[in-house]
Amino acid sequence: MRELRVSVLPPYNFDLVLDRLSLDPLNSVDISSRTVKVPFYGEEDEILEVTATGTTDDPSFLVQMEKEDRGNARLDYLKKVFQWEGTLQEIHQHFLDTDLKDIFTEHSGTPVVLEFNPYSTLMKSIIHQQLNLAFAHTLTQRFVHKFGREKDGVWFYPAPGETAILDVDELREMQFSQRKAEYVIGVSKEIAEGRLNLQELEKKPDDEILKELVKLRGIGPWTAENYLMFALGRQNLFPKTDIGIQNALKKLYGMDRKPTLAEIDEMSEAWSPYLSYASLYLWRSIENRK
Repeated sequence: MRELRVSVLPPYNFDLVLDRLSLDPLNSVDISSRTVKVPFYGEEDEILEVTATGTTDDPSFLVQMEKEDRGNARLDYLKKVFQWEGTLQEIHQHFLDTDLKDIFTEHSGTPVVLEFNPYSTLMKSIIHQQLNLAFAHTLTQRFVHKFGREKDGVWFYPAPGETAILDVDELREMQFSQRKAEYVIGVSKEIAEGRLNLQELEKKPDDEILKELVKLRGIGPWTAENYLMFALGRQNLFPKTDIGIQNALKKLYGMDRKPTLAEIDEMSEAWSPYLSYASLYLWRSIENRK
């Protein structure tokens, strides 16, 4: 086991990061030891263990790796996933002059942590479409437990090629709808057969990525925006059709109804160019946390 010490710029609240990661039952999180085990998708499945050793104002981490990190591929991956480069101070300061001041003060130092794999981000988003969060997690868990892989308590999503050859009935048996099963298999085929190259897609600007993704059956604006935020870490996305966002805004402004899309546009105007952070912190404001 290789060990590495990492320091990042404050503020950075890893306890709130773990709190949110723990909402997904597929994540291997230990709140008491301030540790998360991260799946690393390479030629072989590996586990990277990240433990917080510092505070919000002096953040530091112990990273444990199974193999030597030649070329810093594993560390670079963790830096990207946990947004360890740069500082949240400028973003935090931006929101202190907006209607989100109190929410940003409560959740100060929470980064937009990425999902652990771009392909799994797409699969999770498609599965979660139009479902309540509890059943969405249950359905995703069934999918990964049946077709993915487990190593030392850490779950890895199946590869695109493995999902592409599934039969719709295999997913229907898990309570997938007919269409959702078709979407999961169809998008996986696009990737497995090379028509959708996620590595090449990452190099493009937001608007081009959105246009390319929504061409695929089963991927609408909500899923595409989630991909930009949680697979690529783009900072200025605001999925205004998301029910959670709408409910958070209803709560924030004390409304007796959900805001209209036009009202949401007006509300969120001052939050650019960090709309992804506005989205995350609004979700945090209504999540049932442990």
